[in-house]
Amino acid sequence: MNTLYDVQQLLKQFGVYVYVGKRMWDIELIALELDNLYKSGVVEKDLYLRAKIVLRHEHRIEEDSEKHK
Repeated sequence: MNTLYDVQQLLKQFGVYVYVGKRMWDIELIALELDNLYKSGVVEKDLYLRAKIVLRHEHRIEEDSEKHK
């Protein structure tokens, strides 16, 4: 689990497809969906934590790129 694409593929396994149109919003919605899957007990803790790290990293990158625009 290294990229946003990897996290999207994880969600896809559960029939969850996220596309809002703005990358920052996509990342935030993916994080919410991931939280729900974890709380439901369908995603193991280790996988959940690795995915959250990826999402935090991607979110930080987007924040930085928006600041520089």
